[in-house]
Amino acid sequence: MKALQIAATGMSAQQTRVDVISNNLANMSTTGYNARRAEFADLYYQQAVRPGTISASDGTVIPAGIQLGLGARPTAVTVSIAQGTPSATGGDLDLAIDGHGYIEVTLPSGISGYTRDGALKRSPDGQIVTSDGYPVAPGITIPDETRRVTINADGEVYAYFNDRVEPELLGQLTLAGFTNEKGLEAIGSNLFLETNASGAALVSLPGQEGMGTLRQGYLEESSVDPVREITELIKAQRGYELNAKVITAADQMLGATVQVR
Repeated sequence: MKALQIAATGMSAQQTRVDVISNNLANMSTTGYNARRAEFADLYYQQAVRPGTISASDGTVIPAGIQLGLGARPTAVTVSIAQGTPSATGGDLDLAIDGHGYIEVTLPSGISGYTRDGALKRSPDGQIVTSDGYPVAPGITIPDETRRVTINADGEVYAYFNDRVEPELLGQLTLAGFTNEKGLEAIGSNLFLETNASGAALVSLPGQEGMGTLRQGYLEESSVDPVREITELIKAQRGYELNAKVITAADQMLGATVQVR
């Protein structure tokens, strides 16, 4: 009886689904977080009688056959690309990306990471960095005597000083885009790495070549829909319970078989 193994794969699949949902709910307040979705496929089929087989008795073609499925398996956990709602913070270095694109940062290993978390900070030496201290590329340093910093929609960073009327242009922020954003590798801390599946980063100025623009004083909220996630959680729970009932029923049937005299 294969029902035990089949139901076990169903329970494992629903457990994976619950794991993904729980991670979405845990990150419902994470800046720039996009919800994930678990995807599944059916396993191989045991071909007891293949469709199209010629019947040995009268030579006719069997129209359907007998194909016994062996359960389900997870195929992917994909990111639902959707922009979260911009939330006003008023911070000089808080940036929300209105549209496509990622902020490029330099990791300690020297490779580039990418994020939509625009909660930027100022390091002790004045460099613009992420909350974890990773420098934003290209590197921009804010002078100590700066009174105020403004960043326009095109990514130009200006500094205002007490002894000057005109601001000083400190640098130009860029955004990176990818052919397949779902192929990026998530490494935590709101960071992603480029992969063969995502394609090479396409760096451009904000507002050009399909990139979004920047909004100073805003942060992008998570795109997680709590109501939808709770609904998916209930469905996953019911699916897990039904597969558990299949195991119970199969166990009872095997018990009945053993008791046959």
